[in-house]
Amino acid sequence: MTSSELPRKEANVLKGHEGAVLAARFNSDGNYCLSCGKDRTIRLWNPHRGIHIKTYKSHGREVRDVHVTPDNSKLCSCGGDRQIFYWDVSTGRVIRKFRGHDGEVNAVKFNEYASVVVSAGYDRSLRAWDCRSHSTEPIQIIDSFLDTVMSVCLTKTEIIGGSVDGTVRTFDIRMGREISDDLGQPVNCISMSNDGNCILASCLDSSIRLLDRSTGELLQEYKGHACKSYKMDCCLSNSDAHVIGGSVDGSIFFWDLVDASVVSKFRAHSSVVTSVSYHPKDNCMITASVDGSVRVWKT
Repeated sequence: MTSSELPRKEANVLKGHEGAVLAARFNSDGNYCLSCGKDRTIRLWNPHRGIHIKTYKSHGREVRDVHVTPDNSKLCSCGGDRQIFYWDVSTGRVIRKFRGHDGEVNAVKFNEYASVVVSAGYDRSLRAWDCRSHSTEPIQIIDSFLDTVMSVCLTKTEIIGGSVDGTVRTFDIRMGREISDDLGQPVNCISMSNDGNCILASCLDSSIRLLDRSTGELLQEYKGHACKSYKMDCCLSNSDAHVIGGSVDGSIFFWDLVDASVVSKFRAHSSVVTSVSYHPKDNCMITASVDGSVRVWKT
């Protein structure tokens, strides 16, 4: 993919949130997206047509993260009210609330079977919750972090957490063992490459680091953007050819995965870019910002 094929043209602006949008995520097939924010709501959109479909309201404080199941039937969300909400997408009803974190919750993810939700919290823990049972107790608590856990990724057998303590920790659920990679800088977001071999970690020293999952080796660093205090997403394009991240000034950066050069940069928002999500198949992405908007970008 050449830089001219990167999604830089604004296709739609999704407006409706009052205040900062803290996360925006495509669903698994890329036909829909979800956003959440300071206004305590989650919104479902058709980003390609620029249409707002539904609003989900029940959180008592800001909503920091949202994730939808592969079949689009359920979603989970978390935020400042310390709870994880498990929703029915079509009715907008809260099926269950998981309580147990001793602080605000930063991130949530379903496992691939949509049977378990894993949450990352200010209380230095990752917690796993069983969506199928009626118990509100977590089925697992991982509390070996020394500071806030900001972000979580899941594989079939592992839970991976990124923390302000400067580590990315991988927990093998089957083997019951933990591997810790210390980056020496607070980690505010992690995401996995599409081939599953690497972890991308955004750090608060304004750099994004690429780690080899099998060895923990630092493969590359991406710089040029500013990220010192906000939680800001980073991700890879669906072909794993480019690294994408936002900046405090509202810019989006595209780096070449291999040589870490800035291939493209443009101003996407008038304020901090909080979230980036890349379409699973097409050259399309969505970005969210403190400016209250979600924007859809195409080639």
